Amino acid sequence: MNSLWLWLAGAVLASLLGTGLARRYALHRQLLDMPGDARRNHQLATPRGGGIAMALLMWLACLGLAMATGQWGWGLLAAGLAAVAGVGWWDDHRPLSIRLRFAVHLLSAGLLALAGIGFGWPLWLCMCGFIAALALTNIWNFIDGINGIAASQALLVTLLAAWLMTGAGQIFALLLLGVCAGFLPWNFPRARIFMGDVGSGALGYLLAALWAMAAATELRLGWLLALPLSACVLDATLTLLLRIRRGEKWWQPHSTHSYQIWARRLGRHTPVTLAYALWSLIAVLLALAFLRKMPLAFLPLACILWCTAGGMGWARLRKPVLNRNQT
Repeated sequence: MNSLWLWLAGAVLASLLGTGLARRYALHRQLLDMPGDARRNHQLATPRGGGIAMALLMWLACLGLAMATGQWGWGLLAAGLAAVAGVGWWDDHRPLSIRLRFAVHLLSAGLLALAGIGFGWPLWLCMCGFIAALALTNIWNFIDGINGIAASQALLVTLLAAWLMTGAGQIFALLLLGVCAGFLPWNFPRARIFMGDVGSGALGYLLAALWAMAAATELRLGWLLALPLSACVLDATLTLLLRIRRGEKWWQPHSTHSYQIWARRLGRHTPVTLAYALWSLIAVLLALAFLRKMPLAFLPLACILWCTAGGMGWARLRKPVLNRNQT
């Protein structure tokens, strides 16, 4: 147990210091997000790319786990992470085409599926891991639009995973928890740096891997981990479906997620980030309550009911916008 605390503390400290170095680099290279962009919700020019520290630390962690466990799946996971983070880092420096980024995301999702074979996952879970990697890589990029929301949501998911899992999976979850905790003071409540595509894409990819590892350990854990993932997944997915329904160019940058609308309405980011965190914290507590008391057969229903409640909240947050567009 003491060694696990040391792993966690080391990850927090390394991420905290690494993000500071990334900020100095971003300021030197003038990698700044300017107000007024279609996706931006801030008022001041802010350096980006701080997530490179998180991505690099987790890449080293995957290599270390590969050497410690002898499982070649960790090496493939590291390769997929390098591809996602690499294309995001490039995009943070010079915008890339959507097709190129999506092609890299497909490759990385495939590497996660192959990693699952190395870990001994069943074929159906390898396929689910592929879909989860492709989805969460982009969802976390979409959700990274106000101060602290992407890192705090990932932190709560990894907190639950670290509690539920054992062995190498638990170490992986703890390290991911630590790098999120180390980044957060730089980004919340005041953003001194954004994580950028390098961080948001890498974070989504790692969460997909973590979810698949949990499901491989015990199917029950996969369902439970879906509960705190719901806030980001629902907001991104429902917003995307709404844009498609309206005939909008859904692949283009925008600022119409419910969390963004709410932040603009309030004129502040902090209450929105904290409200989303409260939703996910309640999901974590529910997952712990359901851990052994709820039969496995009822967990999908619990997830459906929880997501239904979340969908109703999503619609309520943007109701004035929906009504205005219908008139």
